Amino acid sequence: MTLAFWMILVAALLPYAAIGYAKYDKKFDNHSPRKFLEKQKGAKQRAYWAHQNSFEIFPVFAAAVLIAYVTGADRALADILAFSFVCSRIAYILAYITDKATLRSILWAIGLGCIVGLFVISL
Repeated sequence: MTLAFWMILVAALLPYAAIGYAKYDKKFDNHSPRKFLEKQKGAKQRAYWAHQNSFEIFPVFAAAVLIAYVTGADRALADILAFSFVCSRIAYILAYITDKATLRSILWAIGLGCIVGLFVISL
């Protein structure tokens, strides 16, 4: 299995790391977690938003990796782009939680660039 495929797994798990932080609270109500999360403020709220954004970007990333593989794109370059995407997403989540808005936007753009790169090498 290629590194890029492993990065699909890591990217699929990242939203759960973000939501784990958002839910880490003695007052967490597992009977109505969405209601609890919608009432969060500050870093916990931003972790919830990072969780949602991670789910939004994941399908496009997974598709890009798979398309690169199916089309026979350079595997080493696909691995680098996939790994870079995951690194940018980890940093993105941390920037989101710590309220570094400009850095967060830059990291989001880097991640998107990695996805576009995966499509480009698939041509």
